[in-house]
Parts: sequence; structure tokens; C-alpha cells
Amino acid sequence: MTTQPTGAGASHRASADASKPVLHERAEREADELCFRSARELANDVAARRLSATEVLHAHLDRVERVNPALNAIVTVVADQALGQARRLDDRAARGEPVGPLAGLPIAHKDTHETEGIRTTYGSGLYAEHFPDSDELAVSRIRQADAITFGKTNVPEFAAGSHTFNRIFGTTANPYALGRSAGGSSGGAAAALAAGLQPIADGSDMGGSLRNPASFCNVVGLRPSPGRVPSYPSMWPWSTLSVQGPMARSVSDVAFLLSVMAGDDPRSPIALTDNPSAFARPLDADLTGVRVAWAPDLGADVAVDPEVRAVLGRSVFAFADLGCEVIDASPDLSGADEAFRTLRAWQFALSFGELLRDHRLDLKPSLVWNIEQGLAMDADDIARAEQLRARLYHRVREFFAGVDILVCPVSQVPPFPVELEFPAEIDGQPQATYLDWMRSAYVISVTGCPALSVPGGFTSGGLPVGLQIVGPHRQDLRVLQVGHAFEQATGYGKVRPRVNVGEANS
Repeated sequence: MTTQPTGAGASHRASADASKPVLHERAEREADELCFRSARELANDVAARRLSATEVLHAHLDRVERVNPALNAIVTVVADQALGQARRLDDRAARGEPVGPLAGLPIAHKDTHETEGIRTTYGSGLYAEHFPDSDELAVSRIRQADAITFGKTNVPEFAAGSHTFNRIFGTTANPYALGRSAGGSSGGAAAALAAGLQPIADGSDMGGSLRNPASFCNVVGLRPSPGRVPSYPSMWPWSTLSVQGPMARSVSDVAFLLSVMAGDDPRSPIALTDNPSAFARPLDADLTGVRVAWAPDLGADVAVDPEVRAVLGRSVFAFADLGCEVIDASPDLSGADEAFRTLRAWQFALSFGELLRDHRLDLKPSLVWNIEQGLAMDADDIARAEQLRARLYHRVREFFAGVDILVCPVSQVPPFPVELEFPAEIDGQPQATYLDWMRSAYVISVTGCPALSVPGGFTSGGLPVGLQIVGPHRQDLRVLQVGHAFEQATGYGKVRPRVNVGEANS
């Protein structure tokens, strides 16, 4: 299989060029500096009129034009529409009217998230010309907070798999090494963040779709507690397996975006009712005495690349320096693998069964395999999966009675070559399907615990490695506070990729 980057974003330059000033070299440097500022800082500057939303958007559109062709992270650009939004926001600010918390922050939404009037393909040719007539809930909340929607980010076909490629747009490349995967399914979002194409991003996560790309691209992604970010519309509103959540270049900005995305909504039966304003406050916290369990292979349940293990093994010493008590311990995750795979396949059958019947040849083989698994299941399979998940919940609950935080690898491997669909082996152990190598992420998904991917270091070849920080049920804020402290202590997230105009790393 060949999945080389196509540079799809280049095809959208014309609409941006029509209204964007030409930047000279010095101006480009200044604009690039603006593109790597924190989301909180940018939004504060726009609200205080130290910057205009139009100025911020122009800087990002220019960087998209120059850098995106090498990455293929942004696959649809609506520059004129975005500029209209930015100008209206600037006019409101000039009149002294209040603006939203995300004022002027440019964002390209994940191409599985429905956006009113903007093409949403789900990474499938079957939806190549699909233009939704409304925003889904998460997008609506971000827009209502005065972020500026300028496009969509690339995804695998129907968000299936943690490597971002599809037959419409091609492959998204990793900004730290263009010949490597950006992860997935929020791979376009993660690559765009790392490369300074946007300051915030929305993602979703069933088996690691927020966390794996964050790990591969040296950014931050939170899989929040189920119901923290309510979903609507949804084919399975009672399910806790798939969630939506925030991504950014820092833990602070992830929490900032979460404060907008989170909150009750009557259309979601599992929506949490906590006031999300706590996530907008500073995350500084004293971690003295916090009990941190380090589980490099999750109790020998997963195969981990030796270099990933070594990188994170060095990084966890930062917790001791922060005053934490670090111990080697893992929850008993027996049954998690079977429960996740069964429930995932069942949801795939529910979601895509009709598409398989009518459009089998239009679906990638791994997706066909996963749907067929679900269609072959019976009531006994689902019942057993739910029983396994119930037992798992209580074992994990009891584990967190003895420790405060669990840390482990996000991804079992560093970013792998883009021409592969998935790694065939890890440390000598075969990986038979497109799911096997994601076990370190998806066994956490099925526990229902909040989990954060934060930059955890680099391999000897300069490839990013993410640390997964897992907390007790619904303790999202504590997870963010611990992640913020680790991030500030280590500084790995400050290492920017070298990708730029005409530059290619291997």
C-alpha cells in the first residue's frame, strides 16, 4: 500500500490569495511567531484589541499556504468565509461588545465533525461532496465562543485506524519527520497544531484517536471522561466508548478549550453536569505526596518498543522531582482487550453495516474486516463484553484507591513509516491487525478513565514519544494539573518541528 502525502491544501490557495496580503521574509517570521503563541494569549490579545482577529487569521492562512503542502494536514480551506467571521468579530470588539473566550482563534475542525455549509467527507469518497446543514454540538460550542472556522483537518476513512490516510486526500505527514505517520484518527489536527497551522483543535477518541496523534506529533490531547464533552447528534448516545475532546500545543490550552467544549446538554443522556469553568483557571498545583504508578507495559499486557520504554523510563523521574511518590504498579486490565474489540466491532456494525452492504468496494479492507466482525456477533458476545467491562471498572476503581495517577506509554511505537498501514511487529511480537499496536491506548479507553497524552521525550532519531497520564473516573482536572506540572518540568512540548517551506526531514 502506498500512502504518500498529496499536498491537498495547495488546491485551496486561490480563495486565500484573493484577500490575503503578500508577506515578505521579515513579516513571515513575525507571523510565524504569532502562529506559535498560546491560544490563551492570542484570545486575550484579540479581546483586548492588541491584535485583530483578521490579523491572526491572515498569519495562519499564510502559514497554511506555505507549510501545509508538505504535510497535507488541512484538506479543506474556507478562507473567504473565515475572513468574514474575523471581520465581524473585529467590528464587534471595536464597538465595545463582549466577545467569546476563544475570540479570534483560527481552527480547522476534524473532517468527521459536521460543519454547516463546509464540506465534511469523513475521509470517504462516498461523502466527497457532503455539505452538512448544521454544526454538530462540539463545533457549535467552539464557534459560539468566537473561534474562527477556516477549514477541516485530514482523517483516516471514517476515522478507522490510527494512521491518517484516505483515497480522497492521501496521507498526512508528521511535521517532525515527513516520511513518518502523524497518527490518527485526529492526525491532521495534531500535525496542524505541531506545525503552527492552528492554535487549538477538536478531536475524537475511541481507541486512541486523540492520544496517538498527539504522541506522534509532540502535542497534547485529552480523552476526557465520557459525558464531559457531550455529543450530538450521535447514533449511540448512551455509549461511553467514543468521546470528543480538545487538542493543543500545551496542557493549559487543552484545558482552556475543554472549558468551552464541556458542559451539560439535554440532548446527551450521559452529559456530565459539572460547571466547566474550572478548566479555564490556572492549572498550577502542588504535587507533593501524589502517588504515581508507572506501568511501562501495563502489567506485561502490551508489547512496547524498547526505545519508547527507555525514553519514558527517563522522563518519569520528573515526577519524583515534583515531590511525587513513584511506584511500579499496574491495574489488572484482564478482559479489557476483549471488551474493547467486541464493543468497537458492534458499534462499527451499527454505524457502517448498510455501507458495507451497498458499497463494499468503496471501503478499505481493514474497515470491512472490523464491520464484519461486528455483524458476526450475537447477544452472548455483547453480554460477555459488558460483564468484562463491569468487572474491569471495579478493579480500576479499587486500584485508584491506592494510587492517584497512572502513567504509561500512549503509543507502543514511535511514528512509523507513512507507507505502512500499521506496524507489523513490536519488539519481535507480531501485530496481526490494524488494532493490535494501539493496545496501550484502547485498554485505557474501555476503563472510562480520563487520559492525557503529553510530550514525553524524543527517540535518538528525534521522533516524539508521548506519555499517557490516566486518572480516576471523572478526575479530568487532576489529570490536567499533573500533566501541566510534568510539561513545565520537562519542556519537551517546546521543541518545535523543523518543517517549513520546501524543507523535508526523513
